[in-house]
Amino acid sequence: MTTAFDPIVLGGKPLASRIAMAPMTRSRAYGPGAEPTELMAEYYAQRASAGLIVTEGIQPSPVGQGYTDTPGLHTPGQVAAWRTVTDAVHREGGVIFAQLMHTGRIGHPSLLPDGLVPVAPSAVAAKGQVYTHEGPKDFVTPKELSEAEIRQTINDFAHAALGAVEAGFDGVELHGASGYLIHQFLAPTTNLRTDAWGGTVEGRIRFAVEVTAAVAAAVGSHRVGLRISPGNPFNDIAEPRPAEVYEALLDKLADMDLAYLHLMEGPDRDLTARLRKTWTGTFVLNPFTYPEVTGPEALKLIEDGTADMVAYGALFLANPDLPRRLAADGPFNAPDASTFYGGDHRGYTDYPTLDV
Repeated sequence: MTTAFDPIVLGGKPLASRIAMAPMTRSRAYGPGAEPTELMAEYYAQRASAGLIVTEGIQPSPVGQGYTDTPGLHTPGQVAAWRTVTDAVHREGGVIFAQLMHTGRIGHPSLLPDGLVPVAPSAVAAKGQVYTHEGPKDFVTPKELSEAEIRQTINDFAHAALGAVEAGFDGVELHGASGYLIHQFLAPTTNLRTDAWGGTVEGRIRFAVEVTAAVAAAVGSHRVGLRISPGNPFNDIAEPRPAEVYEALLDKLADMDLAYLHLMEGPDRDLTARLRKTWTGTFVLNPFTYPEVTGPEALKLIEDGTADMVAYGALFLANPDLPRRLAADGPFNAPDASTFYGGDHRGYTDYPTLDV
């Protein structure tokens, strides 16, 4: 029987276990020009015992930023700063992928430079607010991307992926989930286009397919993963029939030989099973456990074949040595939600290990 503590080969790279650290926004990129800091290097290095680390969302372009103090991967300074992080993780024996996250309509002009405004497949504002340095602000109506701008955005993803490899990352994960730009193209309520980038299932999956293909061509498909969250209503997304869209998407991606598919699961385990059956490559699952954090019980999803790897979020945030704790069935530090976003080392690098 395969267990979560057995090794696995991911995109040609051997991993020590099947326990992944899920991407988590922490909003602590206080360096100049949205660059990662030494504190961020310490944070990721502490968690290098993960089979795979997926970083927080990293904007592939200036207009891709949707939150305060999130890091980028589109300037030489950012690439150089990320090298400090990857070197620290590799010294500890870890494997780390950069998550490329363009937030699309989720954000605010006050977070963007040079008079930029959020962009999206269609000019449909999200309901709700985003936190800025001036406090919460309503989401604005985004600028609808032109054909040329769509092409430039695809190029931005590929350029950022090249920067990630230059920075020493082992690969990249494309964030196609949680209501951000790729997800906005997939969903019928945010993509109202009638051209080749919308209108039909084939049109709505096109952006995700072409971004993935461009990034794979730039850095090699073995270095590319994709995260999806079918039916996830986060950030004012509605997908009434997700199965047909995502099965079509996975069919289009099947021949690319990607490193993995990362499913951020909703409450529909039957949909998970359908997508697992459709996807023939490595299947990483961030299981649905709301309102509880994902705990030791998720390890059984490897044993019963539901997934090839399991991704832990909040529990990894609070337990730098999580694989060791899972093997021992605890004890576990409790995550402090008040320090999730922004701040200093408190609630970031000061969670104790079992040796402390």
